[in-house]
Amino acid sequence: MLFSKESFVSAVGACALSATAFAADTPPPLIDGAAYTQAQRMVEIEPGRRLNLYCVGTGSPTVVFEAGLADAINVWGLVQPAISQQTRTCAYERAGVAFSDAGTRASTSQNIVDDLHRLLVAAEIKPPYLLVGHSSGGLSARLFATTFPLDVVGMVLVDPTVEDQAEAYRALDSKKRDARQWDLDTVESGLQEARACVAAAKAGFVADSAMLKKCISAPYPAQLSEAVKAANLKFEMTPAHQQAALSENEHVFRASADQVRAARRSYGTLPLVVLTRSPSTPRNPLTAEEQAVKAVRDQVVVTLHENVAKLSARGVHEIVPGAGHYIQLEKPMAVIDAIKRVLAISAEEPRRGLAKPLDGKR
Repeated sequence: MLFSKESFVSAVGACALSATAFAADTPPPLIDGAAYTQAQRMVEIEPGRRLNLYCVGTGSPTVVFEAGLADAINVWGLVQPAISQQTRTCAYERAGVAFSDAGTRASTSQNIVDDLHRLLVAAEIKPPYLLVGHSSGGLSARLFATTFPLDVVGMVLVDPTVEDQAEAYRALDSKKRDARQWDLDTVESGLQEARACVAAAKAGFVADSAMLKKCISAPYPAQLSEAVKAANLKFEMTPAHQQAALSENEHVFRASADQVRAARRSYGTLPLVVLTRSPSTPRNPLTAEEQAVKAVRDQVVVTLHENVAKLSARGVHEIVPGAGHYIQLEKPMAVIDAIKRVLAISAEEPRRGLAKPLDGKR
């Protein structure tokens, strides 16, 4: 798939974890719980279609978690429990993903935002909201913020996809391909595999087959319980989940990027933190030319994230040392800290008066 789960998918039980339960220099504890092995609250957002919602904690604003491409709520399993000790938190699964009902329309950011708004209204989760979006979920979080600006009091974007990312990469192309050819060679080629996964799911995956290994998230971390691993495997083998992954992949750099770009505007003084992964170490040795391209690409991501942070007078951009794409799983304290800073500043100075940087500096 276009967005491989390059780190791991994790989950934690219904019992809240203290933010000090895992220090920065120690691996996360073994995490487990019924919250991630079965549906929690199935909320009907239109006749015959429901989304899985998991809320815990009390207080305002409500922190709403938007996961990356086709990810279940378990990717927030090390962050949500810690934040729920301070305020209400809600994670949900998009149409077709994990325990939610299958989608009935394209998984574009616009449709995702519409579904999320319907979900919050139907579940009586009233604003204000603090949005936390990871990867492609960053696009939807940002579109929600511009669509419902009065409902959102802050955002934390965790290694987010950016609407201009594909074009920025194309600009580095040594073959000088035009936008159409680039799309065919990079996006469309990846979609062929995703379509094959949908077909395999409909036919029924064969246990331990090469196709099954290609279509599911693997390997799983040692910290993830066997029960959660089994639940992940079960829903990832369904046609609905594979179709959702295909649809999100199909639109992320096309319709979704276009929708976010068209809606892009200043966030004013909205508290905002953008977290970026550290440059990754390739699994296989790179040639000198490949190393040069990788270095430029890494800098492109940093620049794109810096530009998103600049959309707010309170925007802050930070690179998280030692973190891969799934910062919330590899370095959860970085995400917890960012959310707490946004919560503090939104409470202290709720979007009025002079802009105050989140790092405390003037």
